[in-house]
Parts: sequence; C-alpha cells; structure tokens
Amino acid sequence: MTPHARYWAIAGLVVCTLAWAGNALIARASAGLLPPVSLSFWRWTTALLILLPFTARGVWRHRRLLLEHRWQVIALSALSISTYNTLLYLAAQSTTAINITLVNTGLPVAAFIWTLIILHEWPTRATLLGALLSFCGLLVILTSGQPQRLLELQFNPGDLIMIVAVLAWGLYSVLLRRWMLPVPGLTQLSAMLLCGVPLLLPFYLWEFSQVGAMPLELHTLGAIGYTAIVASLVAYLAWNNGVKVLGPATASLFSYLMPVFTALLGVLLLGEVLRWYHVVGGALTFLGLLLATWEGSKR
Repeated sequence: MTPHARYWAIAGLVVCTLAWAGNALIARASAGLLPPVSLSFWRWTTALLILLPFTARGVWRHRRLLLEHRWQVIALSALSISTYNTLLYLAAQSTTAINITLVNTGLPVAAFIWTLIILHEWPTRATLLGALLSFCGLLVILTSGQPQRLLELQFNPGDLIMIVAVLAWGLYSVLLRRWMLPVPGLTQLSAMLLCGVPLLLPFYLWEFSQVGAMPLELHTLGAIGYTAIVASLVAYLAWNNGVKVLGPATASLFSYLMPVFTALLGVLLLGEVLRWYHVVGGALTFLGLLLATWEGSKR
C-alpha cells in the first residue's frame, strides 16, 4: 500500500463524513414531514438511475464474477443500502439529534468487535489511543463543555433503532473488507444498488399504503437530490475505498467527525454561534484521527 493511497483514503473519509453530516441534518429537518422509508427508497432509486447509465457495461462485463459472489453482494446491499440509512430515518422520527449522534459513537466499537470476530484482527495501540482522544473531543461538543449534561440525557425507542443501525453498519464495513471483490468501485456500488432497491421495495409499498405518497415539493426534491448524489454516490465510494485501504476499525473512527461537521454546518447554514467547545472538541477529534492513522502510514 502506497502512502499516496492512504492519503486519498483519509481525504475521502473526511469528505464522506462531511456528506453524512449533511444527511443527518436532512434526517432531522424531514422528521414528521417526509415518510422515512419513502425518503430512503427514492434516495437509492435516484442514485441507481444516475449511476447505471455509466456503469451498465461494467456490471455486464463482470456479471459472472458478481453472480458467483451474489450472496455476498446481497448481504452487503441488505446491511447498507436497505438497512442502515432507513433505520436512521426511522430513528429520527422519535429521538433527538444528540441521541442519534451519541449512539453513532458506538460505530467504532461495533467495528472493533466485528473485526475481532470475523477478521481476527486486534486494533493497534495507536488506533485505540486515537479512538479515545477522538471520543473525548466528541463528548466536549455533545455536552457543550459541561460533562454533567450526560446525566440529563433521556433515551427512547428511537435510540434502540439506532443501535441496530450501528451494528448493521459495523458489520457491513467489516464484511466489505472480508469480501474484497475484484471489481471497480462504481461497478460494485451499482450491483449493490440493483440488489438493495428491490429489497427496500416491499417496505416502501407498505409505508405507501399506510401514509400515502411523499409530497412532491421543492424541499423534497432537494432532500432526495442531496442524499442520492452526495450522501450516497460520493460518500459510499469514499467509504468503501477507505475501508479497503485503512481497514474497518480505523475507517469507523472518522464517524467521530460527524458532530464536528454538523456543528460547522449549523454555523454556516443556520446562523448558529461557534463556541469554544466546538473548537476544542473538533481539535481533539482531529488529533485522535491523526494519531490513529499515523502508525499505519509509517509501515
């Protein structure tokens, strides 16, 4: 592995986390306005329609390999395309943004556990120390620099949904490394979308029968457009490459950047005030990630 590949993987994971911070803001803003399964279904359907004209030849060219590994592709699709974000949108209907972010901090732990069980790899000391430092920075942001606020948090059924989502995403990340298919990234993503969208369809039809169609308005089209292009195509390609290059345990640590970017987006887009704890927490998070990725860059 060349240092160049590591730097691109790290940069991609930063972009990915920024994209998903925007996705979290959309999930919060659309709670109660957009049906969660409908948002997920049309997000991925739109992504598939955009991507397929450019990748159909590649999918056809690698069809035998993809069919040979069809159960792996289906499993990866079910865990990522069909499960994680749908559960996140569902959780956003009944829990707070800070709770979603807190539960999401379990992603590195889930990835560590699945890595140990499936890949039989133990994280390096630098990775563990970096994870601890990033987690401390995260807590500074989430508690606004007042640790006693953790005692005031209340959890509800939406948080249980997020726990399942985090476990699913951690498993997906580890299996993605375990089943490294020798196909281009865009081809693999297209194959996953071709499997994941049909898996979502029955749940979409059930929700449609219960609450009706999603309103066709400007903010709806904007939400679908952003989640389909930025939070899906761009972010998934970056995440998949980061997992393959750095490993799931290290890549999962970048999820700690989500509250940092969410706070920055709040300042830039919502007119919120940048506080001292945003700066301190963000600095600790970035230092932790540098520590976690530094050891691997020396090998």
